[in-house]
Amino acid sequence: MGWWQVDADTLASSRFVISEAAEATACLFALHRPSAARPGDREWLDAHLPAYRARLAADPVTALLVRTALGRAWIADFVTPTPPLDAHLDEELDRIRATPPETAWADLEVAARGQIPAELRRGDLGDRLADLLAWVWAESALPYWPKRRRVLEADVVARTGHLTQGGWAAALDDLRPGMRWLGGSRLQINTHDYPPRDVKGAQLLFVPVTPRQAWVSWDAAQRRFAVIYPCSGLLAAPAATPVPRALARLVGTARAAVLMLLDSPKSTTQLVALTGQSLGSVGGHLKVLRDAGLVERRRAGRSVLYYRAPAGETLVNASR
Repeated sequence: MGWWQVDADTLASSRFVISEAAEATACLFALHRPSAARPGDREWLDAHLPAYRARLAADPVTALLVRTALGRAWIADFVTPTPPLDAHLDEELDRIRATPPETAWADLEVAARGQIPAELRRGDLGDRLADLLAWVWAESALPYWPKRRRVLEADVVARTGHLTQGGWAAALDDLRPGMRWLGGSRLQINTHDYPPRDVKGAQLLFVPVTPRQAWVSWDAAQRRFAVIYPCSGLLAAPAATPVPRALARLVGTARAAVLMLLDSPKSTTQLVALTGQSLGSVGGHLKVLRDAGLVERRRAGRSVLYYRAPAGETLVNASR
């Protein structure tokens, strides 16, 4: 298995980070290996996969680069630079553009497990990859980014809530497939037979993305490591929760939608992401529902979680 040796100082200084570059890269991965594992995935792929394939068909060198870089067992390292805490997408793309050709070739050989095609022995691979990521971002991620960003922020709130309630083991065990806390300062990253890495004293980042993609990256010089993980399924593909007609007539459709989502405790940020309503609207609905005795709240660390009171449960069950 692949695992990292993590000390208390590393965990104490770790951060959850939202990254436009990671989202663009995850979209590229999803388009390269299309599969519709969740509701909403097929609609997104149907909308963007034809244009992606047409772009690669018109640029055979970039198509070959992507096929080689996204190997079955390993992704070429220069494709996934470790995001700093506050980098903008353009800055991340500039880092990819600045990749020396020799570094790109060496990374591609690792991904390909051998010699790379002669067509890739050229000096513009970083530019080609950055241009493709910029195109993927503009075409398939940016149109949805305001909503996706709210979803990612809600995921971070949920993860930090797990951290507060159950410690790092609870927060990390379901972060991505194959990842779990082993104890003894060991964090299993995946189930592959990779040698362990010592990340003691390093900066450890956790980066959610909305596509069902996951990878790790590191910057050895800066001692910065990142785990990119798929956002929680419920939050990543928020489907409209059916609102019983009788309940909507009684308390209003928007307020009923909030009440229906409280099967499990959720923060205001999560409710904003799931409903698409504004923060002020959600806050107003929660106040009315609390005043009516239908909703209660409790604090979990820095977050306030709302959940249905017994009267709210009775009302929802009756309306169903």
